[in-house]
Amino acid sequence: MGNQVDKIKLSHPSYAEVPTVDPNGLDTEEGPRIGVSYIFSTDDEEPEGENSNVDGADKEHQTATEQKHHKRNEVECAVYHRGECIYEKSVKTAGMEIYSPENLLNKCKAGDLLEFVTTGQYPHWAVYVGDFQVVHLHRAEIKNNFLTDASQGRRCRIVNELYKFKALGVEMVVQNAMEQVGAKDGELSWRNSECFAAWCRFGKREFKMGGEIRIGKQPYRLKILMSNKQSHMLEFQCLQDLITEKRRQDQVGRTSVDQELANHLNSVEEIRSDPLSDPITAQIAQ
Repeated sequence: MGNQVDKIKLSHPSYAEVPTVDPNGLDTEEGPRIGVSYIFSTDDEEPEGENSNVDGADKEHQTATEQKHHKRNEVECAVYHRGECIYEKSVKTAGMEIYSPENLLNKCKAGDLLEFVTTGQYPHWAVYVGDFQVVHLHRAEIKNNFLTDASQGRRCRIVNELYKFKALGVEMVVQNAMEQVGAKDGELSWRNSECFAAWCRFGKREFKMGGEIRIGKQPYRLKILMSNKQSHMLEFQCLQDLITEKRRQDQVGRTSVDQELANHLNSVEEIRSDPLSDPITAQIAQ
């Protein structure tokens, strides 16, 4: 597959390293807007652990050790592409109730997008294909497992309404998922489970690696709604990069993201009040 690129993860060292519009990350029309710099590394799925088996061998242990998820620590956000909202998650989002895997089975329909969540881990996405089964990207392979096995003790919910794109027909969603079962490593076109599941449901190339060219202006914006009722914008050149940062925020939680942004804004304010405190500005002044 000639257009494949290596599977990567974007990790986030600093909000200040690639400023957008203004060197201090500010936009006079919309308030603070922050550029993001990334280092490429490995996949962002959940780490190896005692509940890492999704093939049914440890099912009883997983059920007995159901993991907790604190909904109040979820990051509320919205995603915009050239001004149009294409994703939104907030306390007002309908249908975001969380269930045990066994209870969710009574609510699932073929073609549904599912999200498995637990505090301190990356959310894991899957496509429900019927007969109590899901298809999902797990540890660099597309797998077909029972929903209860794929959950690994995490609670879960249906997330069809987060992305605002028009969904494909049910048969096409299931077909997209099932045709990829068994693909692994270099055969994969998706950086994480969310990109794969969303591609199955919506069919958009933007969810695939290499689906967009990273040149020119950054057309995607991630609006983060903070605990103090303020909001902040991050800009990205492609949807996959944005999703990777959004998932990192889901993993660290709202409290940590609040602190990261507070630290960034404090450093920006210090630079504005004393430009020579910025090493780059000081060097230019010399």
